[in-house]
Amino acid sequence: MNQRASNLLDDALGLVDDGSKAWPLSGLMVLVEDRVETSAAFVLHHLVKRALSPHSSNVVVFLALSQPFSHYDRVFRKLGCNLGAQSENNKFFFFDMLMSEFPGGDEGGFVALYGKIEKVVSFLLQENKKCITIVVDDLSLMEAATNGSSNYVLDFLHYCHTLTSAFGCTLVALTHEDIYLGMERPTLILQLEYLADILMKAEPLATGLATDVHGQLTVLNIGKWDRQRSSRNRICNFHFRVKENGVEYFSLGNRA
Repeated sequence: MNQRASNLLDDALGLVDDGSKAWPLSGLMVLVEDRVETSAAFVLHHLVKRALSPHSSNVVVFLALSQPFSHYDRVFRKLGCNLGAQSENNKFFFFDMLMSEFPGGDEGGFVALYGKIEKVVSFLLQENKKCITIVVDDLSLMEAATNGSSNYVLDFLHYCHTLTSAFGCTLVALTHEDIYLGMERPTLILQLEYLADILMKAEPLATGLATDVHGQLTVLNIGKWDRQRSSRNRICNFHFRVKENGVEYFSLGNRA
């Protein structure tokens, strides 16, 4: 695996180590879509690890509907990141949402949740910590907790989205594309894609299974501009292989 191939995801997202502490994803919403047979959890792990890197001034606010803290702690320890230590240093704020219920789409529950997030963001801004990444893992489970009532979930996402424009926060959300495939016009996924500045899709290989390839990742930068004012409205496609302590990325056709 060459050095260039290992950085394909970072290149697609503009996460280049150029000595600057600026977070290239500030003010953006990143939507990650996957499928049951092709999980994109590794994308969230990668973004969180990069945000919490030693040279970064970023702080992560993590809403977990998919797994308990112990799961993420084990995963990130394998990636060389100690979430417990990051929490003690006020670099990682964890919201355990596994037992949360929003029966019938309880708006009050979402308003209360947003209030907690806003409180953390306000605290961090007072501490002069302006690079804040909010991660939701995952939105489809939030919708399931409301018995399929997507309107309140969308309202909640709109509330969180205001933090990107008002304070430059980054919003990262994961959802499962295949649960909407049987719907003619799935409101939630369409609205999410409309809000997204960067859309990432993890899909199985069109040609079927391969020993050294676990899937294909597509990164679509939508209508944004980088520091050189060059267009980032482009699509990047590459294959990936999930390993014990990380993920290998490589250009299409480089593996059988």
